[in-house]
Amino acid sequence: MTEQHPNAHARAASGRYSSGVQHVNEPHHDNFTVVGNHLAQHPELSLTAIGLATHIQSLPAGTPVGIKTLAAKFPEGEIRIAAALRELEEHGYLARNKERLQSGRVVTRTLSYNRPRNAAAAAAAATAPPVPEPDPRPLRDSAATDLLAGLRAHDSRLVLSARDVHRLAPAVTAWLDRGVPATAVERTLTTGLPEDPIRHPAAFLARRLTTLLPPPLPIAPRPSAAPRPAPLQTCDGCERAFRAPAPGRCRDCRTSGAAA
Repeated sequence: MTEQHPNAHARAASGRYSSGVQHVNEPHHDNFTVVGNHLAQHPELSLTAIGLATHIQSLPAGTPVGIKTLAAKFPEGEIRIAAALRELEEHGYLARNKERLQSGRVVTRTLSYNRPRNAAAAAAAATAPPVPEPDPRPLRDSAATDLLAGLRAHDSRLVLSARDVHRLAPAVTAWLDRGVPATAVERTLTTGLPEDPIRHPAAFLARRLTTLLPPPLPIAPRPSAAPRPAPLQTCDGCERAFRAPAPGRCRDCRTSGAAA
C-alpha cells in the first residue's frame, strides 16, 4: 500500500510543480537591492508596509521619504502610507527621530534598517558575555570588616583578631543597612573610650554595636508623580513633530482640513 503525503508538493510528469509559483530567475549584476526574507515574508506586516520598506531600502541616501512625497509616487494615499510607516517603526525597520534645528524648529530624521533593530539588538545581547552585577551584601560586609580592622589606627587598645573582625562584621553591617554612614559607625565605636585598659575589645565593641544600634529609617512617603507630557508624534499630514497621546495630524493640519 502506497503511503500518502498530503503535504508533499504535487509535481507534473515533467518534474515541474503543477501548481503554485514557479521562479524564472536571472542574475542581477547592477541596479538591484538585497531584501531579507524576514521582511519579504514577514508574518505581521501588511503588504503595503513590506512594499514600502522595500522601496525605501532601494533609494539612495538623502532621498526624501516623507508621507507627502511617498503619496505623490504611489496610489495608496497619505493615510495608508502613514499607517505602513508606523508598522515599520513598530517592527524595527524604520526610525523617525525628532531633532531640533538651530532655529528651534523640530524636524523628523528617518533611518531605514535592512535588518530590524530589535532582532539585531537581541542577537548582540545573546552573543555578549553577561556582566554580573556586584552583590551589595558582600560590598557592605567588606566595608564592615575594613572598618573594624582599621579601629586600631584610632586607639591601639581596639586591636582585633581576624576571627573577632569576622564575628563583629554582621553587627556593623546592620548599622550600614539602616542608613548610618561608615564614618558615623566608626565615630560611635571610637569616641568616649574609657581611660582604663580595654581587656576585651571585641566584647566592648559588640556591646556598643548592640546597645546603640539606631532604629530603621522611617519609610518616606512616595512623592506624587508629576503628569507626563504627551509623547511626540509625527504628523501624518506635514510630518512636523507634535505632542499627542496617539498618532494622527497636528492642530494646523486638522484646522486646514476642516476649513477645506
